[in-house]
Amino acid sequence: MPTARKSTPKTPPTPMDGTARGALSSGAGTREQPWTLTTPPGTSEFIAFRDETLQPPALVIQVGKTELRYHLRCITDLHAMLKAQGDWLPLGSADEQKPAAVGTVEAWGRADTNPVGGWYGLKKGLRGRFGMYVPPVLEALGLAEVEHLPRNNRMRAR
Repeated sequence: MPTARKSTPKTPPTPMDGTARGALSSGAGTREQPWTLTTPPGTSEFIAFRDETLQPPALVIQVGKTELRYHLRCITDLHAMLKAQGDWLPLGSADEQKPAAVGTVEAWGRADTNPVGGWYGLKKGLRGRFGMYVPPVLEALGLAEVEHLPRNNRMRAR
């Protein structure tokens, strides 16, 4: 008999004013005070912040010495898509060079049918991993629930 999946968020919802609180997140989401977050499985810590001075404006993710950038509008676009979806959606994180599983957040982040008409990732070679790094940002902003299991995590809009 299959066991029921449980959503086990590690932090409570946080305010949508840009400040993030809790064990997984801190900061205001600026370059000076970035959010400190962990990946959905809880295996890696990273920082994230908005940078509206970049062209185009970007959500910047710093993982160790690697910097990834996604269109800043990915926050509102992903939230709107999740609201329209109305249910849990698998994250399906994958590197740019690997195909994304159909029906996942990762696949949507690269799809020709999303609001930017393709990749939300802005740095060639580092455009993937949308499903790994963007969902925790939405969770920190109180826009989504994200599962924190060792594998096969999902998210849904709040």
